[in-house]
Amino acid sequence: MSDPVSEFFAERNADITAMGADAELRQKSLDWMLHADKYKYTYNFTWMGRPIIKFPSDIVIQQELMWKLKPDLVIETGIAHGGSIIFTASMMEMMGIEGEVIGLDIDIRQHNRDLIESHPMKKRITMYEGSSTDPVIVEKVRQHTVGKKCVMVILDSLHSHEHVYNEMKAYAPMVTIGSYCVLPDTFIEFFPKGYYSDTRPWDVGDNPYTGMKQYLAETGDMFETDYSLTHKAMITETIDGYLRRVK
Repeated sequence: MSDPVSEFFAERNADITAMGADAELRQKSLDWMLHADKYKYTYNFTWMGRPIIKFPSDIVIQQELMWKLKPDLVIETGIAHGGSIIFTASMMEMMGIEGEVIGLDIDIRQHNRDLIESHPMKKRITMYEGSSTDPVIVEKVRQHTVGKKCVMVILDSLHSHEHVYNEMKAYAPMVTIGSYCVLPDTFIEFFPKGYYSDTRPWDVGDNPYTGMKQYLAETGDMFETDYSLTHKAMITETIDGYLRRVK
């Protein structure tokens, strides 16, 4: 007898693989992201009232990962308006996960802090202000990993090669086996050179993608890239940046 559930997922996986091999679709997706960025597309969405500066597809993928893994600790660098940490906390709440979210930012602006701290999801959130690569901050975060069963890390602060590489050295080892280290904004490597150079200290050759690649080259087979997540999203800031810890 056929299993319709298995058949559905087998067909879906085949479609995802085929999409990933479709160079024309990948280029059209990049072209669409470039066009939409003229209107700051990713700034247009909120989660439970707070701006969440992400593509909707990446939000859905994080939900899928959290449902599968049930992480009891998620470490996020980069807070901004707080939408992402509110999202993560709300997923824990909805899924019945007894967990906490650690948010790090070098500058938590007071109006954002006030709105986050008055939010119903704040009960699951701890915020630290300071550089995510400061050894004092890293050690504070490390203390939260004690006794945790599943730790996920999302690195979304300063997008330079050096900073992301140093963040990975600090936080990737905290990821538990089977869980993920997520690198948003790797798409910078695939945008035109000079696209950000007038406004941001990163560019092609100096961004989360290149910092990630250096770290992966130095750590061997500790992580593997889950290409299927990029392939099914297509419109994504996290190109090849979903890393599953395997050792």
